[in-house]
Amino acid sequence: MKFKNLTEKSMALLFGICAAAAIAAVAAICAYMIASGMPALLKIGPLEMLFGTVWAPTAADAKFGILYIILTSIVGTAMAIAIGVPIALFAAVFLSEIAPKKAAAIVKPAVELLAGIPSVVYGLLGILIIKPMIYKLEQALFTGSPTHQMTGGANLISAVLVLAVMILPTVVNGSQTALLAVPKHLRNSSYALGATKISTIFKVVIPAAKSGIITSVVLGIGRAIGEAMAITLVAGNAVNLPAPFNSVRFLTTGIVAEMSYSQGLHRQSLFTIGLVLFVFIMIINIILNLFLKKKAAD
Repeated sequence: MKFKNLTEKSMALLFGICAAAAIAAVAAICAYMIASGMPALLKIGPLEMLFGTVWAPTAADAKFGILYIILTSIVGTAMAIAIGVPIALFAAVFLSEIAPKKAAAIVKPAVELLAGIPSVVYGLLGILIIKPMIYKLEQALFTGSPTHQMTGGANLISAVLVLAVMILPTVVNGSQTALLAVPKHLRNSSYALGATKISTIFKVVIPAAKSGIITSVVLGIGRAIGEAMAITLVAGNAVNLPAPFNSVRFLTTGIVAEMSYSQGLHRQSLFTIGLVLFVFIMIINIILNLFLKKKAAD
């Protein structure tokens, strides 16, 4: 009995230490990002930096406006989610509700393989496949236009398409898990009332799995907004208004592109960009937690 109690106490202590380590890691990251990102924000001024549209950190009259970079991350992520989430959700429905076992045995490993592909490979595929396609479309639409600067396919649309593909495995796997967790008696009750399979899926199963699906979507948003390497290769890396055929720069690619040679205030401003990105992710997580608590209360 004493040995059993000692084991219980030891495991409880171990779990507590692990939990404390996780909390300490989050607190350390928060403190580091604030300490590193605030100096430039205070020196340049929040209004000038967050709402300025000119990014020229190495010019004689240096400018550190990141509004277009922020808007690009927001618009690009929103477009990727709008494209990728419906595809991922329908794929999850197919795997969990419709697919025969043999088909599911083929599709599911393929989706899992997508999650294991390095992001730089997605970028290379974007260069080889997506950029040429978008460049042909760009030529068809803007050849002879005096106001449009040709991007060679390295623009917002290419970046969005790459991000949409990259979030698929995250949303598919999370949504499928949520759908499979829906109790079978809900489906059987729906069938007993005369509902068809498709009607049951959309009116019973998906609403019952809503919390898990939304969680997977938020994870997909985090994957999209935090991606750097793949979109560095296909976005064009120019600070512009996030129009579909403009070369653009995301928050993450701005850090990757300039950190190697930055110094002084320029380097501090890149940490501020990282702080802005960190705040975005924190806001997304807070909104998710509030939504899940509200659903649990209901």
